[in-house]
Amino acid sequence: MKMFVSNQQQLQRITSSPGFIAALDQSGGSTPGALRAYGINSGAWSNEDQMYALVHQMRTRIITSPSFNGDRLIGAILFENTMDREIQAQPTADYLWNAKKVVPFLKIDKGLAAEKDGVQLMKPIPDLATRLEKARSKRIFGTKERSLVKQASPSGIKAIVDQQFELADKVIAAGLVPIVEPEVDIHCPQKARAEELLQAGILETLNGLPADQLVMLKLTLPEQDDFYADFVSHPRVLKVVALSGGYTREDANDRLRRNRGVVASFSRALVERLTAQQSDVEFNKLLDRSIQSTFEASHT
Repeated sequence: MKMFVSNQQQLQRITSSPGFIAALDQSGGSTPGALRAYGINSGAWSNEDQMYALVHQMRTRIITSPSFNGDRLIGAILFENTMDREIQAQPTADYLWNAKKVVPFLKIDKGLAAEKDGVQLMKPIPDLATRLEKARSKRIFGTKERSLVKQASPSGIKAIVDQQFELADKVIAAGLVPIVEPEVDIHCPQKARAEELLQAGILETLNGLPADQLVMLKLTLPEQDDFYADFVSHPRVLKVVALSGGYTREDANDRLRRNRGVVASFSRALVERLTAQQSDVEFNKLLDRSIQSTFEASHT
């Protein structure tokens, strides 16, 4: 893969350093829920700008915590609004790398389309070229793009895989590393079967990629232990990471421990029980415990 010289150290961090990826990319409709979980109710803001200012305060508190650093974290996924803001007078992506040695990623999808054929594809991204160019200018290393499998539908899952890798090809062409995220809903009635179909589709696609095309995979914690072993060892895959998907941190970490070579990329599970009302001492202590337990589960 053609990588920018400035990204070679970041590439090394992702491929070789111990640690996991923090998903700090709740956006749009999920932002009010993230703030409520943090102890800030919807009455605290009167417009979208105020809401995003509050969520940036929350993310800044997480990122600037002494517990949040490159010793146990290798990356962080940002929402575009977070990327566009600053932390301690530096653009967020620059602060992550310069101050914390944490590699910045950007969520680029625009959310999910309505369910069809048992899946939710990504909505169109008409400004994709602009978004990718902007990400490069902000010194973002890679992107993340999520779709959702709701049913064990062979045709629906094929559509998910096709769309994910078509987008990944464009991300790679822009000089960035794509995190392909075809999530399987943990409430899928035939979750194990859906995972089998998805694994087969991804593996077939990976085997057909040119040697210079590398991706990361972000996948639901599977029903079968070590189910992603073929991905972990695949020459076209830089890293396999797992989403928490609605599992509690305890449950997610327990499942993660049983999947060797896979590291966490948790969102809700990572910030579980953190609130705006906590003192900095209490907040940092709880975050440290969360990061440590997730770090340990990521290295089995």
